[in-house]
Amino acid sequence: MTSMITALWNSRWARAAVVAVAVAMWPACALDSDSHADPTAPKARLDFTLKDMGGREVNLADYKGKPILINFWATWCPPCKAEIPWFIEFAETYKAKGLVILGVSVDDPPEEIKAIVAEHKVNYPMLVGLGQDQMLEAYEATFAIPVSWFIRPDGTVAGKAAGIHSREWFEQQLKALF
Repeated sequence: MTSMITALWNSRWARAAVVAVAVAMWPACALDSDSHADPTAPKARLDFTLKDMGGREVNLADYKGKPILINFWATWCPPCKAEIPWFIEFAETYKAKGLVILGVSVDDPPEEIKAIVAEHKVNYPMLVGLGQDQMLEAYEATFAIPVSWFIRPDGTVAGKAAGIHSREWFEQQLKALF
């Protein structure tokens, strides 16, 4: 039974179906724009080190003190790819305010990520999440993608959202980080 489940999960089509069902059934988390005043807000886990597409190590802790959007995605996920142009725009628009956008591909090898980066002319770091099970679990990106996390400069979690949202919705959440 375990080998059958493993074989099914290793199929990209099966994972895509799971993602589609999870996104359809899992209501999007709305962010409370007043939550920045909440002293009990959880701290984001920035104690992970991943590799970028070129094999260089990227330590998430290096981004402490900056507003961060971490987006978990995959090359085979149409909703994930639909968000990329918005993130490209936001990376440019909010660069002067210190916004950091990190894309974390949950299960793609660097070569497949590079193809998407080239196709879309991505201007923010794309990291390899393949084999980073602890991080994917910590950020709840194991069963449904896309998943986006909004982290304030003080390191607290402003919110997270599963599934695709509009460009305007993302921009509203980002503005609340500043």
